[in-house]
Amino acid sequence: MQTNPQTNSELSFDDFKAEVLNDYKIAVTSRECSLLGRREVLTGKAKFGIFGDGKEIPQLAWAKAFKNGDWRSGYYRDQTFMMAIGKLTIQQFFAGLYAHTDLEADPMSAGRQMGGHFATHSLNEDGSWKNLTAQKNSSADISPTAGQMPRLLGLAQASKIFRNVKGIENKTNFSINGNEVAWGTIGNASTSEGLFWETINAAGVLQVPMVMSVWDDEYGISVHARHQTTKENISEILKGFQRTEDENGYEIIRVTGWNYPELVDAYQNAAKIAREEHVPVLIHVKELTQPQGHSTSGSHERYKSKERLAWEVEFDCNTQMRQWMIANNMATEEELSEIEKDIKKQVRDGKKAAWTAFLAPQKKEQQEALTLLSNLAESSSNKTFIEKIKNDLAAESEPLRRSIAAATRKALRYVVSETSSEKRQLQDWINNYFDTIQPKYSAHLYSEAEENAKTISEVKPIYNDSSEEVDGRVVLRDNFDAIFTKHPEALIFGEDAGAIGDVNQGLEGMQEKYGELRVSDAGIREATILGQGIGMAMRGLRPIAEIQYLDYILYCLQIMSDDLVTVRYRTNGTQKAPLIVRTRGHRLEGIWHSGSQMGGLIHLLRGMYVLVPRDMTKAAGFYNTLLETDEPALVVECLNGYRLKEKLPSNLGEFRTPIGVVETIKEGADITLVSYGSTLRVVQEAAKELQQVGIDAEIIDVQSLLPLDLNHDMVNSVKKTNRLLVIDEDVPGGASAYILNHIVDTQNGYQFLDSKPQTLAAKPHRPAYGTDGDYFCKPSSEDIFEKVYDMMHETNPTDFPKLR
Repeated sequence: MQTNPQTNSELSFDDFKAEVLNDYKIAVTSRECSLLGRREVLTGKAKFGIFGDGKEIPQLAWAKAFKNGDWRSGYYRDQTFMMAIGKLTIQQFFAGLYAHTDLEADPMSAGRQMGGHFATHSLNEDGSWKNLTAQKNSSADISPTAGQMPRLLGLAQASKIFRNVKGIENKTNFSINGNEVAWGTIGNASTSEGLFWETINAAGVLQVPMVMSVWDDEYGISVHARHQTTKENISEILKGFQRTEDENGYEIIRVTGWNYPELVDAYQNAAKIAREEHVPVLIHVKELTQPQGHSTSGSHERYKSKERLAWEVEFDCNTQMRQWMIANNMATEEELSEIEKDIKKQVRDGKKAAWTAFLAPQKKEQQEALTLLSNLAESSSNKTFIEKIKNDLAAESEPLRRSIAAATRKALRYVVSETSSEKRQLQDWINNYFDTIQPKYSAHLYSEAEENAKTISEVKPIYNDSSEEVDGRVVLRDNFDAIFTKHPEALIFGEDAGAIGDVNQGLEGMQEKYGELRVSDAGIREATILGQGIGMAMRGLRPIAEIQYLDYILYCLQIMSDDLVTVRYRTNGTQKAPLIVRTRGHRLEGIWHSGSQMGGLIHLLRGMYVLVPRDMTKAAGFYNTLLETDEPALVVECLNGYRLKEKLPSNLGEFRTPIGVVETIKEGADITLVSYGSTLRVVQEAAKELQQVGIDAEIIDVQSLLPLDLNHDMVNSVKKTNRLLVIDEDVPGGASAYILNHIVDTQNGYQFLDSKPQTLAAKPHRPAYGTDGDYFCKPSSEDIFEKVYDMMHETNPTDFPKLR
């Protein structure tokens, strides 16, 4: 079911007719899938449906211009396009609607995402890259409105890098001379989102091969365009972006969404401009319809006038193409009616096959459970109760796994005091069931390859008698120099990252040495800086996206949380985006440059590593480690550590800081103090003062928050000291509570404690800008001293009388 990529001018009339007829078959197939898909939701077989009806014909034209190596970053109405490029069958469409957890059945996400969210496979089964230039590629969709836009920018920028950066010419499985185009799609209403505007502006500045299609059906759910867009016309208000002979910008194309030949010409033209000239193109596809409304949640008859509804029937793109074909002697009414009848049957058959395949493994599991429950009932004194559970499960003709799991688990409650082989068999079956089934819903949050970031062994920095003491920024700078030499596919970009070498000079001289494409300045646009990184990482480059301060992560947090950290998970391990996000934070005065959102980040960023080095050598070691593997990470450098002196290692680019491993930086016997980053220096200062009053504190640097202490070294410290204090400059209940929970609950440290484990965090607000704001808002050395002293006073008031 794939369109012929040839243009009409290269075909005989008979061949052209055949191609047009094939296109119409795809359009009808897609429409029938939408119509039947809605019914499947309304009858309860699927939970929710959002379909591409009304957008079929422009997507066929787009598919003709889409070549191997190209990338799609679209939204949840592009089903016709996916069918046209041969990446979505009828049965797969319905498998996605039913959320089939088998990747063979639903290759888009294996049930991780609702239907309408599409992806192709970038990885082989072992996690290695496929040849992306030999296939048509779709980055994995996300639902958040306009969330596909920042990633689109990066997918397009990768072509510019591959075309213009020397040293990566051998990366032929990712690009052929940067000829690949990144294609985006969005609904007209979603162009109101800031992510759209940020991306449009950035692409115009960068001049990358990006083609952006706006499907305009005049509505956003129930809200008309007059409430969405100035002048009710996105291409009209983007006129200022139109390129001229003297100024770079966009090529803007307007086209009617029901005019098949006009659409084909428009998309061929857009592809030529983007592919050859590396100029972004915006295609405004107007006069589209949405025959079933926004989704299965409602009906468009509630908010569209009778006149509008009548117009939509007449100017439905499939209807218009049908009429055009008949008028141009490409098919008769009878021929098309026969084709439509046959396709309806194909779609019904495909739907039935998908539902049968969806139920088959669950029915098998149901039968296994019923056999075990029957055996258990016969051997139990509570036979009546167990048989009721069995009969209720047997009555489910379309069983869900939750019903199977719940029934078997509940049955065990009736034999809790009994001993039998049947009970043991059921227990084993349940345990095995969860071992087998749970990963279908949970696997691939992180890399599951044999070699991943957590398995990269530590390589210590090497020093000798001639190792000089330098500012911490110099360690970073010289290590980045080594990285860019060792990894030609590595690049870094962000606000002030280029010409001045970042605000703290950690990239001093790097742009001059490696060029503006590898060490780049970016505008003040955090979301698209992040998106640049995601897209380029998806295409085999090793980007480092710099977000100037930790506080500014909030501007791109949605993209990090919804897109970056879910790539591997939502594709069931078939795509990856090993982006490194570099930022700096903590221990600075003022509300806006000194926040500590760590508690929020470690919960919102599950799926990437969150690394919190205490100095620049540790930070450099993390970058070296991450570039040996293929996983995303956030590295938070200490904002007040760039001018502190550190020894310069001789093995730059080679030493590695291990991920998920804590470091004990001071042995002690009386209490375990756990912290990280800049606060650790305050803890060390307090520990020296505590030593003077006879309190011997052990200090642990967690180094990475995600993952945290894989070897459970913190609990071993608590075994020795029997007291625990976690210190952090996050708000109360943030990262300190997360670390405490890990020690006390996950590592079972509670059993070794002689007193209540405690945390010491910042005040529940941002630090004041005043000179003393930091002291009165975040844990100070005196705060730590007094907190530890009070804990010792509680145990031994004689030796440690009350301070105040």
